[in-house]
Amino acid sequence: MNTPADQAADVRSQVSAEEWQVRVDLAACYRLVALHGWDDLVFTHLTARVPGSGHHFLINPYGMLFDEVTASSLVKVDLDGNKVMTSGYEINPAGFTIHSAVHAAREDAQCVIHLHTEAGVAVSAQKDGLLPLSQNALFPLASLAYHDYEGIALREDEEARLVRDLGERSFLILRNHGTLTVGRSIADAFLFMFVLERACRIQLLAQSSGQALIAVAMPILEGIAAQAQAVTRGLSGQLAWPGLLRKLDRIDSSYRG
Repeated sequence: MNTPADQAADVRSQVSAEEWQVRVDLAACYRLVALHGWDDLVFTHLTARVPGSGHHFLINPYGMLFDEVTASSLVKVDLDGNKVMTSGYEINPAGFTIHSAVHAAREDAQCVIHLHTEAGVAVSAQKDGLLPLSQNALFPLASLAYHDYEGIALREDEEARLVRDLGERSFLILRNHGTLTVGRSIADAFLFMFVLERACRIQLLAQSSGQALIAVAMPILEGIAAQAQAVTRGLSGQLAWPGLLRKLDRIDSSYRG
């Protein structure tokens, strides 16, 4: 009977060193999402592009909790959600719909994170969406798009509209649904989501106070929006990523297997 260590060794022997590193980082990202309380049982997804010429991607095994995901358990699929490497795990094809659309349209989409956090969904249901109430909100607002709710994301024809709405931005609020970030690395996509989630939580806390709220002045907001590309790419996730991995290793390093 294969042990987890045997499974990890088997998968690692079949992939490049570059792919294995992406697997470790994506597994860590799943664990970090769980650690921050952003998971929704098994019903959201984080995906990453596999290095190389093929359009292959890594996604979580369907039914595995985020704090159980490991580098070797991630499933490698093509743009249609078909497995391209033998795995004892299956994926949720419907869950890959949003991700495949973004990955196909954006070569820079090395990682796509889609969540259903309470704060994110609550803000997505507000008519005015994310408001400029905090410094945290300014970074998403500099590169933020919205996509109207069309029901559970199962229809292929919705993909074109979602990609159109996202454009070249790094942050997307899916109305009545949740949030999404796109990063040139797993570290960047995670940092973007951290900032967006924090901005949503701050907004809800401020609104719940019952006090009159002060928005960031329009000239400041417009100045950041004018530099949207520079601002979002300047938020290097690599600054925090090594420390986050050290934190995970102190708690449970099994994600590396």
